[in-house]
Amino acid sequence: MQTLKFRIVIEQDEDGIYIAECPSLPGCVSQGKTREEGVRNITDAIRGYIQSLKKHDEPIPPPISEDVVEVHA
Repeated sequence: MQTLKFRIVIEQDEDGIYIAECPSLPGCVSQGKTREEGVRNITDAIRGYIQSLKKHDEPIPPPISEDVVEVHA
């Protein structure tokens, strides 16, 4: 089994719900009552998205590479 890494973005909405999105997979969005639940749910959504891509013989986006930059302001 291959391990892939995807960047997710999590934001809390005005009702306190955590919305999680995977920008590299268009339309792959989930939510949770807590940040942890949001992460679990988007992980499941990504897994399902990848399974669908494989089933339809579509390419899987490449894994991300990320750096952190410190900026002194």
